[in-house]
Amino acid sequence: MCSRCSWVNLKNEMYVKYHDEEWGIPKHDDHELYELLILESFQAGLSWECVLNKRDSFRHAYDNFDIEKVIKYDEKDISRLLSDTGIIRNRLKIQASIRNSIVFKEIQQEFDSFDSYIWGFSNGKVVDEDCMKFTHSDLSDKISADLQHRGMKYVGTTIIYSYLQAIGIINGHSSKCFKFVNHNALTKR
Repeated sequence: MCSRCSWVNLKNEMYVKYHDEEWGIPKHDDHELYELLILESFQAGLSWECVLNKRDSFRHAYDNFDIEKVIKYDEKDISRLLSDTGIIRNRLKIQASIRNSIVFKEIQQEFDSFDSYIWGFSNGKVVDEDCMKFTHSDLSDKISADLQHRGMKYVGTTIIYSYLQAIGIINGHSSKCFKFVNHNALTKR
């Protein structure tokens, strides 16, 4: 049996698979970046495991995270989402997800892609940090402030720190985890 980060609930196969195959792997596809940002915003006050367990329901409810559809959601869509028992039914978070989608699209237009925008904060490099020591960083503080300035909600520095780990900008795997790679050591060779 391989060693994993201590936060992984080994009894939840979906969570183990997420850790092993997705979390912390650098992502550059705007659709993936968008889906994870919207899901992370629903995590506020909850656990990521709770959100992950509802991911398939979110995909269905949010038209497979088709940003062109989500930015056009209206009060009828908000009511539909509020009645969907498969997702997190919080009016403020649902409204924020629509607003955040609009801002995401604006960022894509300004930077040619959200990928260019978000990875630009680290100059395209992965940052190594021990996930057990931090819940935010100067990097997450800066990105969070910029996203909030642009009009996004539920993107506080802790949520953004978690997002940066999920998309691989911050390598948060524990040094005892089989997924750990020391990027700092690799660049010094």
